[in-house]
Amino acid sequence: MSDVTSRLRGSIVPLVTPFHDDGSIDTPTVRRLIEHHVTQGSHGISVTGTTGEPGALTLDERLHLLDVAAETLDGRLPFVPGTGTHQLPETIAITRRAAELGADAALVIVPYYARPTQQGLYAWYSAVAEAVDIPILIYNIPSRTGVEMAPETVGRLHRDVPNIIGMKEASPDFAHANFVLRETGPDFLLFSGLEALCFPLLAIGGAGFISVTANLVPREIARMYEAVAEGDWDEARALHFRLLDLNDVVLTETNPTAVKWLMSQAGSIGPALRAPLAPLSAAGQERVRKAAASWGLLGDAR
Repeated sequence: MSDVTSRLRGSIVPLVTPFHDDGSIDTPTVRRLIEHHVTQGSHGISVTGTTGEPGALTLDERLHLLDVAAETLDGRLPFVPGTGTHQLPETIAITRRAAELGADAALVIVPYYARPTQQGLYAWYSAVAEAVDIPILIYNIPSRTGVEMAPETVGRLHRDVPNIIGMKEASPDFAHANFVLRETGPDFLLFSGLEALCFPLLAIGGAGFISVTANLVPREIARMYEAVAEGDWDEARALHFRLLDLNDVVLTETNPTAVKWLMSQAGSIGPALRAPLAPLSAAGQERVRKAAASWGLLGDAR
């Protein structure tokens, strides 16, 4: 796993899923967005994570997006697709496809709705990891799943299951991330999944971030990690505070509503969302517009 842990660093972009007006997946735009991130200096690509609206995709559509992303990337950047669902056989099937495609790791969300105990979570991740030959990143996002991975459970999994190598941390409790790293040790890859915590997480040994804002300003998000890697904490800190307002508004009215609206304003994708998400409201547009204007995101595709 040493090659993987050295390769998976920095800004891994959680790609939106662009749709045509009729609701079907806009595959050519998926390819174009991936090419854009390759040229803009992003450090990795993830598809069918939260920002990709996985709950509104069929199994075949998710597998299609994995195929398209892997083919388009062709090994140029690390590939970390979201493969988790609330069903164990389906999660294993998607994760196996990721492994077959040569993905660097699979991002597996905490199973949602069921609200399992910590022992249930331990058994779930053990079963997924042992069924596949690919590194696993746990995806802890309690606001979506209704349950949080306890640091002790994460540490136990990391010790007991060799291919569980890291986690995307989307808990708003920054103390939680600290306790996770204390339980797992410095070889564990902890990525921030909350925009405001991307920079702070690097200070305690985080490996990078999987930030929705990278869909909009990939160069700056990647540079924040690179500045820290080069020891320039002042530059990284300045980027963190410059990004703060934009990071705040991208979550307006449920991700990816705001980021897809902004990308549609720039002409990089169509505005379509899948139900039950609704288009960004007029009030939401005004809030987002104020923060995005200084970045040239209203009609200036980046």
